[in-house]
Order: sequence, then C-alpha cells, then structure tokens
Amino acid sequence: MMYVNTRRSQNEILVSVCDKEILGKSFSEGDVHLEVSKGFYEGDLVSIKELPDLLSKATIANLSGNKVVEEAINLGFVEKEHVLVVSGVKHAQIIVL
Repeated sequence: MMYVNTRRSQNEILVSVCDKEILGKSFSEGDVHLEVSKGFYEGDLVSIKELPDLLSKATIANLSGNKVVEEAINLGFVEKEHVLVVSGVKHAQIIVL
C-alpha cells in the first residue's frame, strides 16, 4: 500500500507518493536529509497497482520508498541511475516538460 497526495495548480498536477511504512519518518545520510512528512505525502491510501495511472497524469511527481520507486522504475517512469538513496530509502522525482 502507498499514500498518494495529488494537488492541482493551474496546468500542473503534483503527485506525492510514499510507501505506507515510511510516512512521517525522516532519513539522513551525510548532508542529505529526506523527510517523508504527513503534510506533503499523506492522502489516500491506495494499492501500488494504481501507480501507473497516477504517474501518467502527473506533471511533477515526488516518490519516496523502496516499493514505490522500484515500481516506477519497472514501469519506465524513472531511470535507476537517477534514484537517490538516503539511509537505504529510495527517492525519485519526475518532471514532465
């Protein structure tokens, strides 16, 4: 399961998605800090099977969590070499130009 928060602003659709298990947690490694805040990520709790539809509609996406990011890679939305890993937790961003 994953949390999804979708926001719309003018022509942009921002989709924030995280693994259920990491919502509200923070991760640090060196100078890099990843905060999976409830205010940004918490929304609907849905199945990871909905990820393709969500990402196909997004103009901007923030993805946090190993399950969510791996699925985005498998679906072709994210390239593995562009994934940030902070204390073992994967994070990726997508911007459609």
